[in-house]
Amino acid sequence: MLSVELHAHSDLSYDGRDPVELLLEQAAAVGLDALAVTDHDEIDESLRMAEIAPEYGLVGITGMEITSEAGHVLGLGLSERIPAGLSFTETLDRIWEQDGVAVVPHPFQRARHGVAPHISQEELASADAIEVYNSRLFTGRSNRRAERFAERRDLPQTAGSDAHIAEMVGQAVTQVATDDRSPAGILDALTDGRTTVVGQRTPWRISMRQFGGGVKRRIGRAATSVL
Repeated sequence: MLSVELHAHSDLSYDGRDPVELLLEQAAAVGLDALAVTDHDEIDESLRMAEIAPEYGLVGITGMEITSEAGHVLGLGLSERIPAGLSFTETLDRIWEQDGVAVVPHPFQRARHGVAPHISQEELASADAIEVYNSRLFTGRSNRRAERFAERRDLPQTAGSDAHIAEMVGQAVTQVATDDRSPAGILDALTDGRTTVVGQRTPWRISMRQFGGGVKRRIGRAATSVL
């Protein structure tokens, strides 16, 4: 059984703070086996992370969090950037063209670009897996809805810390039943549904720090682009 963080952001994300080296250090420190970096609509730092992950004793899984027309989709196992703004279906197709895995994060959280309000249940069920535990929660209601949906549709379930600062890596973990310590082996086991979800709520003070820091970074980057 491997412990995997499938949803984390580096400083390449507009609202991320830390370089991939710090994310890897944290993942190793909390005993994870593998880490996926899923920056918003960017992939370069995830590709670099995957190259250096073995130096930290970890498996690096490439990926990105893609902003489709309907909302966010995690593409895992990618080698190239997928553009934002495509339809949900086209976004999944682009992921599969790269032999990647499409996971829908926080699908029922409208305020965080969840796709469920904007697509049919059949479209949502066409994804490879559903993130049923996102540690950045307020009441847990959206997570429970995602879990019920995945169970009804017999879809693989994942967890993700949705970490935007290094100390939150490992807050929510997907345990994957496989002896294959390769990105392909882990993702194959995921799509087979050989997963167990383990997670805890991100502390309020950390959530506010992540949110506040993200706002400051967005303002700073917007000001820089104007200059």
